[in-house]
Amino acid sequence: MIYLLRHGLDNEDYIGGHSDIDLIDLGVKQVKKSALFIRNNLEIDNIISSDIKRCVSTSKIVRDSYYKHLPIYLDSSLRELDKGILTGREKKGLTEYEREIFMKGNTDIDYRFVGGESMRDMYKRVHSLLDSGYFLDKDSSLIVTHRGIINMIYFIFNEEELTLNKERFNVGHASVHEMDLNKRLIKRIY
Repeated sequence: MIYLLRHGLDNEDYIGGHSDIDLIDLGVKQVKKSALFIRNNLEIDNIISSDIKRCVSTSKIVRDSYYKHLPIYLDSSLRELDKGILTGREKKGLTEYEREIFMKGNTDIDYRFVGGESMRDMYKRVHSLLDSGYFLDKDSSLIVTHRGIINMIYFIFNEEELTLNKERFNVGHASVHEMDLNKRLIKRIY
């Protein structure tokens, strides 16, 4: 089994994507609860994390809580949707032009953020990861990543048409999901 952990809550006053925004106190608490669930219910042999700060922090909390012997492997292919020029920008400080870009990116699956990617681009990126065998040698791995990546796996495994519904698969902050590659199944377990 492969386990996917979404990072804890970060400061949502800023646009995420590839941003360097870190966890807030509530996010740290969320991850500590998830770490306890992981320790009590799962066997993990390694931790693989998106190289984005909020995921790295999440990985370190899990490791430092119960798995001090495990290294953390960073992997940029597990990053969230690239929001280009909007990455890390404070939402209330956006210009009118930037607000238009933000709205288009949140209402059109095929709209590519200026300097970034579209939802469909990310879908294709995750599909390529799955098709390439990226996950094949990752049994008993904890993969710390983002809602977008986990959602894409749900869409692909469930053979559902891609939508902009970010809440569709209940991928909350610090939620844990179990992925069975052989059966092409994914489900939330915490």
